[in-house]
Amino acid sequence: MGAAELGLVLMIFGAALGVFLLGTATVGAGWEPTSRKKVRRMLEMSGTGPSDVVYDLGSGDGRIVIEAARACNAKAVGVEADPIRVIYSRLAVSLNRLDGRARVVWGNFFHFHLGEATVVTLFLTQGTNQKLKSKLLSELRPGTRVVSYVWTFEGWAPKSIDSENEIALYIVPENVPGSGEPSS
Repeated sequence: MGAAELGLVLMIFGAALGVFLLGTATVGAGWEPTSRKKVRRMLEMSGTGPSDVVYDLGSGDGRIVIEAARACNAKAVGVEADPIRVIYSRLAVSLNRLDGRARVVWGNFFHFHLGEATVVTLFLTQGTNQKLKSKLLSELRPGTRVVSYVWTFEGWAPKSIDSENEIALYIVPENVPGSGEPSS
């Protein structure tokens, strides 16, 4: 292998490593896996069941998508910006034989339509939750459950809180005509 080829290989490896380490941070959250116990609690709090469509925003390694499909028999969609984690998640979905119930798409959740969701799960950052709030309110149907681990939505009252596990459940409300804000 010549110097030019070696340089190209190192550049590709460096770019892949950069995407892996920093890629999701540019969208709104770094990657920190949610414990399986908290994943189960998030799905339990939202009452996720077979008639639900769960969207996990920033789905990382796909654990929420897999658990929603496997344990709750829900349809589950993960949206992940990191292509390496997308490949890993898709492999995990396939190995768990959940291809018909679960899928992971590669993309920026800010550019992905969420209207099909009946449950949205997320573990992002406080700032990202705030930026995402208007998208959730405009695209999700009233009654859609939004479950956030650690971070909250300022000005949006949670339906329930599990303080021990740092999980908040929100319900998308009906809009008050003319105000553009949710009703209480």
